[in-house]
Amino acid sequence: MDGAEETWVITLPWHLSLPSSPGDGPTRVELLVTKRLQDLGRARWYPWRRANASFVILARNSDLAGTVRSIREIEDRFNRRYRYPYVFLNDQPFDDKFKEHISMLTDAKVEFGVVPKEHWNQPDWVDEPTAEAWRDWMVGEGIIYGESVSYRNMCRFNSGFFFHHPLMQKYRWYWRVEPDVHFHCDIDYDPFIYMEENDKTYEFTNKYPHFVPQDNSLNFISDDGGYTYNMCHFWSNFEIADMDFWRAPAYQAFFEYLDTKGGFYYERWGDAPVHSIAAALFLPKDKLHFFDEIGYEHPPYTHCPKNGNNWKKGRCTCDPDEAFDGTEGSCLERWESFMNGSIYELPSQE
Repeated sequence: MDGAEETWVITLPWHLSLPSSPGDGPTRVELLVTKRLQDLGRARWYPWRRANASFVILARNSDLAGTVRSIREIEDRFNRRYRYPYVFLNDQPFDDKFKEHISMLTDAKVEFGVVPKEHWNQPDWVDEPTAEAWRDWMVGEGIIYGESVSYRNMCRFNSGFFFHHPLMQKYRWYWRVEPDVHFHCDIDYDPFIYMEENDKTYEFTNKYPHFVPQDNSLNFISDDGGYTYNMCHFWSNFEIADMDFWRAPAYQAFFEYLDTKGGFYYERWGDAPVHSIAAALFLPKDKLHFFDEIGYEHPPYTHCPKNGNNWKKGRCTCDPDEAFDGTEGSCLERWESFMNGSIYELPSQE
């Protein structure tokens, strides 16, 4: 009947179970139902489809309590229904207590790995007296983590090496999670599948000199056409991305150039600006996506959904009025203006 709401009822044998991980294949009945749903244009909603994806968490044994809280929340809000695997990485071996406490939180596959020393430690070619002098200066200036070599190791690893780790090689997509973060809203769909189906796959040409597409996001990160950086960046502590982008020649050349300059140690270059500048320069802007509906907190900053009924639908525990999004330090308004084109409007002459 015209205008009538469609209702789809799919009956499966009672003994069928969902795959326990993205690597487990569907049954014949699941494949038949999948084919029917694809014919109906409903493919994104069937529950057993999985992307080739994993969570990745960089943590230490001492981060156990905070990591437990993070995993408990992402399980409750999302992954108990999808069972994407977890990869935990540490510059030292995880102890048995950490492994036991984490593994009991999820039915998903969990793997624990050690970061190779050459991907973590400060390189020998960095001039340590110069680096130490800069660290001392940052301490005097009150710059957060100014004294920390470990923090610099982490930023360099997250910028250029995590996607090369042997445990990550079998995956294409990742979702980064950190200890002591909060997921404030139910996530009732699969962000990995959303990225795939909406072509947010970070694929681009891999031949010089065409690394920079014409419709890039340079004007989001620069107020003067690229001469200077305005400090706007995406939160890399919440990041869902295609590792084929980081593994491709454009990003590899970009990272290697930055690495040879020593700025991860002489200064305190963070992985968030490194990732953001690369994504803004090397990707068409329609390959980037902002998940308004995923309420997320990395203390002291919180993103809380504001569009449509996202906050109510997600049963969110955050307060939109207390979110970082609308504050002076946020670049979200600039991002929205950039994406809708109003950032290019001439200022009023009044």
